[in-house]
Amino acid sequence: MAQLIKLQDYISRYEWDTYRYPTQYIRQKKEQWEQFHSEWLDPSLKEETKQEAQPEAEEVKEKNSLLQKWKERFIKSPVVVEDLTPDEEIVKRNKPLLKLPDTEEELKQVFLDRILEIQMKWASSTVSQVSVVDSNYYNDPLLRFLLQRFPDTYLVMYRPIFEVKQAAVETDIILITPIGVEILSFVELDTDEVIMAGDERTWTITAKNNEEPGRLVNPLISLKRSEKWIERFLKEENIDIPIKKTVISRINRILYATAPYQTEIIDKLSFPEWFKEKRSIHLPLKKRQLSVAESLLRNSLSHSFLRPEWEAE
Repeated sequence: MAQLIKLQDYISRYEWDTYRYPTQYIRQKKEQWEQFHSEWLDPSLKEETKQEAQPEAEEVKEKNSLLQKWKERFIKSPVVVEDLTPDEEIVKRNKPLLKLPDTEEELKQVFLDRILEIQMKWASSTVSQVSVVDSNYYNDPLLRFLLQRFPDTYLVMYRPIFEVKQAAVETDIILITPIGVEILSFVELDTDEVIMAGDERTWTITAKNNEEPGRLVNPLISLKRSEKWIERFLKEENIDIPIKKTVISRINRILYATAPYQTEIIDKLSFPEWFKEKRSIHLPLKKRQLSVAESLLRNSLSHSFLRPEWEAE
């Protein structure tokens, strides 16, 4: 499952320490899945683990609250990298599944859905700050697709907003992989019309039943603008990495007379192969990849406010 390191202009935990959170996420996801899967195979393990965990939980509660622990660690160091807090645990001791999945595939989907909730939390809060997230993002099918169908080492910036010359600039979806940066623009219509691509400011949507053809804004314009700002940020920090621009439609055919310059067009016929290729890349996180993520996060906008409990304190 890919990692959501930035969502629009919401504050992200990955901004705190870009080099540690991605590896921490992969480690904790693996541990949680192994426990989740084991308890599904043998439900009796859950009771044993629960009994073992109770004394420890009571001891922690007596010593200090979770918030106090966070504050103590926060004072000692300017950067706090938290493990999953109790409310983020995938294997919830007091919240059993409403319906036990029948197959391992169903179990995986339940697990991914819970991980998605945690990713949304990590992409909209830190230990002391929180952003107000538009509820539509929790049910955004494209965001869910990007996160749940790509490898753990893919870092996703979902339409981040950068600060350029004291102005807010929204960009396309940015995929930071171990081998490069890919800027994605999804062009998908509700029906299966054919899209005619060209160099003009708009592309044509072929009509049926002698109706007037429709129009949509040429996605290459936004892709080029996004590429421009990304290149600028990385150049300022002497980071060299391949950058690709890609227009994607999983639903429609996209026809063109001449292929766009330095841009790949993936329509519904070529998408399965493209998707298979992306999922087949099983490379570890790279230092250069994390440097790119850190640079882009540093140049992105974040709007948040203090958590109520911190304000009260």
